[in-house]
Amino acid sequence: MRGMSDDDYVYDEASGEWRPKSEMAEANRTVVRDASGNELADGDSVTLIKDLKVKGAGQTLKQGTVIRSIRLTDNPEEIDCRHDTIKGLVLRTEFVRKR
Repeated sequence: MRGMSDDDYVYDEASGEWRPKSEMAEANRTVVRDASGNELADGDSVTLIKDLKVKGAGQTLKQGTVIRSIRLTDNPEEIDCRHDTIKGLVLRTEFVRKR
């Protein structure tokens, strides 16, 4: 059996209690959701739900376009994406649906 150490518990200022570190980490986790409310994770594939004009690229991504291997960002409303013709693409989660 593993012994308990001081770092197993963290003080939760909101409740004024000492709580298990794992419980606090789960409570602080940001959930990123698509336009339909499905939870997104790194590596997911998404589909565009409307045509999007891409600023600076001079092209439009059509509704139904599949974007593979997304990466979550610090902002829960944006995801980093890769597309064949556009480098450094960032999409708002309100315009995508998980596949």
